[in-house]
Amino acid sequence: MALVRMNISTIVVGGSAGSSLVVLKPHHRRGSNSVELPIRIGSVESSAISMGIDGSAPSRPLTHDLLKSVISSLGAALTGVVINDVRGTTFYAQLRLLTPDGERVQVDARPSDAIALAVRMRTPIYAEESVLDTAALPDFRSVEEDEERQELQKFHDFVEGLSPEDFNAPDASKGDKGGDAPSAPNA
Repeated sequence: MALVRMNISTIVVGGSAGSSLVVLKPHHRRGSNSVELPIRIGSVESSAISMGIDGSAPSRPLTHDLLKSVISSLGAALTGVVINDVRGTTFYAQLRLLTPDGERVQVDARPSDAIALAVRMRTPIYAEESVLDTAALPDFRSVEEDEERQELQKFHDFVEGLSPEDFNAPDASKGDKGGDAPSAPNA
């Protein structure tokens, strides 16, 4: 399957379980439209991703920090994380590891954990094209910007097409009432 490199666009931290979102978007624009991949995650995971992005270090290692240390201590490398499937509203991911002896290992993971680890290890995040085709939404900001550009272009074309004759309206101050003006009743 073809992979598309993704960036974190937005993290929305909600107050209850499953009310948070991480929104991914392609690293490079995909085709004529840009898309966004919203993945529902827990509030703890959204905080863990945010902490990894900010680089804030807790006094004691959290789960994702621990996993980062274990991978590094074993001499392995995280080469990427892949959002590789979606079934209904459930997304699936894999950690792609390279062992010291060159063996490639794939480990099943929740997308939220995979992303939290990726931001800590400065590792690329990918999504399979089939996942984007199934679950991505249009990037509405991009759609709005395209519509605004089209409206401005239409207005520009209209203004460029105006001629002085377009402004020659009958002058009401000279008594030109036109054919449809009502006349005053005779007394």
